[in-house]
Amino acid sequence: QIFLAALQRAAILTNEKFRGLRVVLESGSLKVISPNAEQEEAQEEIEAETKVDSLTIGFNVNYLLDALSALLSLIISIVGLFVSFYAVGYLRHEVAKEIIGPRRVKQFFILFELFLFAMLLASSAANPVLMWIAIEATTLSTAFLISFYNKATATEAAWKYLIINSLGLLIGFLGTLPFLSLPHEFVEGSIMTWADLRAAAPDFNPMVAKVAFLFVLVGYGTKVGLVPMHTWLPDAHGKAPSPISALLSGVLLNVALISLLRFKGLVDLSVGTTEFTSALFMYFGLASIVLASLIIFTQRNYKRLLAYSSIEHMGVIALGIGFGGVATLAAFFHVLYHALTKVFLFLAAGNILLRFSSTKFEHVSGVIRALPVTGILFLGGFLAISGLPPFGMFFSKFLILSGGVEAHLPVMIAALLALSLAFYGFFRHVSPMLFGSLPAGIERGEANRLTVLPLLALALAYLFLSFSVPEPIMAILSGAADMVNLQ
Repeated sequence: QIFLAALQRAAILTNEKFRGLRVVLESGSLKVISPNAEQEEAQEEIEAETKVDSLTIGFNVNYLLDALSALLSLIISIVGLFVSFYAVGYLRHEVAKEIIGPRRVKQFFILFELFLFAMLLASSAANPVLMWIAIEATTLSTAFLISFYNKATATEAAWKYLIINSLGLLIGFLGTLPFLSLPHEFVEGSIMTWADLRAAAPDFNPMVAKVAFLFVLVGYGTKVGLVPMHTWLPDAHGKAPSPISALLSGVLLNVALISLLRFKGLVDLSVGTTEFTSALFMYFGLASIVLASLIIFTQRNYKRLLAYSSIEHMGVIALGIGFGGVATLAAFFHVLYHALTKVFLFLAAGNILLRFSSTKFEHVSGVIRALPVTGILFLGGFLAISGLPPFGMFFSKFLILSGGVEAHLPVMIAALLALSLAFYGFFRHVSPMLFGSLPAGIERGEANRLTVLPLLALALAYLFLSFSVPEPIMAILSGAADMVNLQ
């Protein structure tokens, strides 16, 4: 009944405000003209104009930059830059080996740029409808990239990704509708912005907001890869080209997570406390950590291993959000550190795949002998992603787990045990892969400079941020934590 009422209200508003309107372009202005203009004193005009603080394009669709969108834009820009350079060297090597043709390279970069654009649009969208459209656009563009090699298993993974994520986003959109229909005095024929919704949130019906958030959590949580909505993720990450796997894991999961956090803020303002949403994040996060850790222990494919590691770390971030307080700030540090490290590891995995032509552990051994630079960097990435000191993830994990000691000790202990199992499972697989004997017939040496230099740049960036966080980045992370903690 709640969702039917929301749909009915949206339909009524649409009919009342826009029935019979026609859109024309005149003298560089976008005009919406009513057929009853002769009976009105003046025609209404909606002009596309550029402002310093925001961009307004018809129907008051704004693009904003707050702490959450600034964090995402920073990650997308930095990671996208390095992955772009890496993709050139990666695909150049595949063309030389006649795995793909030059025409496929053109198709790859068209979809690649559309993917980056859609993520930037989702991160800066000022209203939930535009954000939803942009995230759905990431699904459509990446589905073709996952099936890039036209293999049966890759095509199956792409269809699985497309169906599960589209269904999840549909559920998320159903949860979005009640939020758009709850405010009354703010609706004037235009789509509600996040600022409008936050201003109106204290007057929302708390029960309606809670029910709607459950739909949003399942919907966007599917894109985040939280258990049990994670089933698409290992196949998609494992079958996509390595540059795309890096963006899926290091960036796209965070885009969906930040989108989910925006709805969390609305519910917290409506209910007057963070307890409801924090409990959901905490238990979904714990489930993701535990399940991923168990599967990591038994994994046989190193790209799928990294995919399950992403599920584990999204669980760690969700756990920090659930614990609240300083753990929330640590969770945003973890978002940044995980983005850099996981992209770095997937790109290194791409170099290993180029040399060994296999993603199975049984066929890969002696990586440090075959690829000295990539092997050493992969070892460093493994230590970093495991949260060992002195890397930044050690401090973010430590602060997140510390945040649960006082109020959620059993959850914290369970998470700590699961993380320990994940570390052992990761080490169990990576050690023989890196230090084992080199199979006969495997050439030594890196593919080309463009497949190594981006890894070095990402490693240096991660090391720098582990020991020194610039003040502007610190302000962004603190601002994001304050928004989630309602401060």
